[in-house]
Amino acid sequence: MRVQQKAQQQGFTLIELMIVVAIVAILAGVGMPAYQNYTNKAKFTEIIAATSSIKTGIEICAQIENITEFAATVAGCGAFGGNNIPTAPTATDELKDVKLTVVAKKVLITSRNNDTTPITYILTGAASGGAIAWVQTGSCTTSGHC
Repeated sequence: MRVQQKAQQQGFTLIELMIVVAIVAILAGVGMPAYQNYTNKAKFTEIIAATSSIKTGIEICAQIENITEFAATVAGCGAFGGNNIPTAPTATDELKDVKLTVVAKKVLITSRNNDTTPITYILTGAASGGAIAWVQTGSCTTSGHC
């Protein structure tokens, strides 16, 4: 008497494949927004980095000039291009511009990106006891870019 053996099934069943597709879809639904947020933050670091040399220059200028109140002049540490403060950086694919202004005897460094609605990064510096106290504001704080 011959006993016939059944051939073993190979491969995945339809339900197993559907479960894998569902898991991948859920992971993609969660991962894509997180990745887009990450890339936006990474691009915005160029805008933040554009202010660092200006910030350092203002701090050096304030120490050399013994600044207690900023003025919108090179000697008052409130203008580009002199007294250790570099010139404004040129625009790039991400960076629209960087501005240096003096308001209420405080110095403001404002940088913006090239979005249709620009996101701003503002550093406000106040001289106090030979040091500069910096406060970070701008629309980047509410959008989560900085």
